[in-house]
Formats: sequence, C-alpha cells, structure tokens
Amino acid sequence: MARRSGISARMLRHYDSVGLVPPTGRTAAGYREYSEADLQRLFHVESLRSLGLSLVEVQRALDDPAFAPSDVVDRLVTATRERIAREEELLHRLQRVRSSGPERWADALHVVSLMRELQSGDPSRRQTSALSTAGSGPSHRAATLAEALLAETDPNVAGALRWAVERSDAADEALAVLVPALDSPEGPVRRRAVATIAELAGDRAGAVLTGALDHTDQAVRHTAALALGTRGELGAVPVLTEMVVGGHLDVDAAETLGSLARRHDTAGSLAGEIAEEIRKRRAGSAARIRLAQALGELPAAATRPILDTLSRGADADVARIATYLLQLSDEQG
Repeated sequence: MARRSGISARMLRHYDSVGLVPPTGRTAAGYREYSEADLQRLFHVESLRSLGLSLVEVQRALDDPAFAPSDVVDRLVTATRERIAREEELLHRLQRVRSSGPERWADALHVVSLMRELQSGDPSRRQTSALSTAGSGPSHRAATLAEALLAETDPNVAGALRWAVERSDAADEALAVLVPALDSPEGPVRRRAVATIAELAGDRAGAVLTGALDHTDQAVRHTAALALGTRGELGAVPVLTEMVVGGHLDVDAAETLGSLARRHDTAGSLAGEIAEEIRKRRAGSAARIRLAQALGELPAAATRPILDTLSRGADADVARIATYLLQLSDEQG
C-alpha cells in the first residue's frame, strides 16, 4: 500500500489509528490488508489535505452525507486570502526596513523581532511589545509601529502603539505611513491614523491636520479640529462650531472654542459668529441649545450683550440658558 500510494507506512498507521483510512482486514499474522476501495479513500484523503483541510474536516467530508464541499472551499478561500494579506503586510514592512538601510545587524534583527511580536495572537504580548519600544531607536521602528497601529483592532493595544509612536524620535517616518491611511476605504483605519497624527508634534503634523479639516469623514475632520484648536489654530473654528451644532463631542468643541477665544482675544467676533448660527437654527432645536451653552465658555464681557438679547427672546430653552449664564457672570463678578 505504501509503495502504490507513495505514502509512508508510518502515515498509513496514523490514518488507521484515527479511523480515517482503516484497512479492510488483517492477515493471520496481524498485517493490515488494504483493498482497492481503501486505496481510493486514501487518495481522497490526500487530495482533501492538499487543499488545506484538517484531518477532522477530511473525516467529516468523507463520512458525513450532509457535508457541503462549497462550505469548505469558502472557508479555504477566506483563510488563504487572510494568509496572503498577512504575508503581503510582512513583505511591505521588510521592504521598508530594507529601504531605510539599517547599518547594523542589531538594528535589523531588532525590527524583525518587533514585527514578529506585534503580529502575535496574544493582545497582551502585542501591548507589552509596543510599550517596550517607546523612545529613541532606529527610524524605521516608528514606521513599523505605525503600520501595526493601523492594523490593530484591540483598543488597549492600539493605545499603547499610539503612545509609542508619539514618543518616537522619527515622526516623519510615522507620518509617511499614517498620512496615506487617512484615505483608507476602512473607517476605523482612518480614525486610528488621524488620532495618532493628532498626538504628533511638529509643523508637518500640523499641516496634515489642517488639510484634514476638509476631509469627507466627519470623525477625521472633528479629531483634526480638536487637535488644531488645542494647538491654538484659529482655522479650526468653523469645524468646531460644526461639532457644537451637530452634537458630536460638542462639550469638547465648546471648551476648545473658549480656549481659542481667550488665547487670541477673539471672543467678541466668535460670540457674534455663534449668535449668527443660533439665529439660523429653528427655534427649540437642540442645536440652538448647544450653541447657547457654548457661549458660556467665552469671556463674559464679550457675550453679555448677546446673552441679554437671547434671554428676552421667544425661544424659552435658549432664554433660560442665557439667563442662567448672565446670573453666573454676575455672581463671579
């Protein structure tokens, strides 16, 4: 049987022990006797194994009449695509390491080791690896961390990777990976990219965030606006106002607007813009209420005339908020 099939006697004995290809009978001396039907079954087993099926799946395919071959093929297609994607990702990372020209074996081996750790199936191991790499090191390490971050779905590991990228001394290397990801077809990837860019210092990161203010993805646009507002960029004001109107992180946006107004002494003009936005909205709408509340983040001297007008308006909810803010201002002197 081994000679005819090309399969070792050891493997034949294993197939017999697991019940996959048992012999039809045995001789008086105890040797296994195989029939032509056994040989045919053996070839079926090897054919299915060549497709990547496990022995359990092969057993089921041969013995279960209800077993659907199409289901196996679908799973194999999915698994193969995932494996190819992982291999392509590894190839891309290795090419990046090569292009950065590591001059020492230690550098190359360290990055390869880091890549292997970041591909571990254990989230805690990936997180530990990310935390241990923060700080100075080969410039291609920042790119490796950024690529791993974009692919990371565990929020704790992603946070550790973002922290490590932020503390890298090669922000430009990280940005080379993160900036193209802003146009990824996958929303989570775009959001991880912009959240990381928002943590990076430097003019280039600021320029990228400024460009992101016009992004079609609301989450990208809003993250960029909050980051730029924190940096004191007045260009973020329109998007921050949009956030207040839409109710997306509106409290953070209002606080950032107040910080910008005090930093640039623009409270008067900003209060006027908010008042105009209130005027545009339908009476009783949630947007008017959020805009009125945002006025409380601005210096009282700039908002008092507007609040006084709103307190006497027909919109009862906005009037109550304006009255409260005026009273609060008086109490604070």
